[in-house]
Amino acid sequence: MTADHNLDSGLPIRLLHDRVLVRMEGSEGERRSTAGIVIPATAAVGKRLAWATAVGVGPNVRSIVSGDRVLFDPDDRSEVELHGRGYVLLRERDVHAVAAERVEEDATGLYL
Repeated sequence: MTADHNLDSGLPIRLLHDRVLVRMEGSEGERRSTAGIVIPATAAVGKRLAWATAVGVGPNVRSIVSGDRVLFDPDDRSEVELHGRGYVLLRERDVHAVAAERVEEDATGLYL
């Protein structure tokens, strides 16, 4: 798989430099607490990061591959629509974390 491979075949875009194209997970409106209480989108909360799935990465991206779940600040984003679908364009440095795979049974669990 090349660095700029896209999960969504046929995307009319080739990402440059350190850019990451992501698709948001779920809706950005109402959400539910763990107890099932609906929290409206207008509720005042602290700065909240969002999860998204990387669907394409530029050639200079080192830590993210297509298919990774990434954590980023939704206030610092650029939106783009491709084939009628909304995406977010980020720089690699704007991604706070990448979701880790579960630890293998024979692994130590240490990441050094």
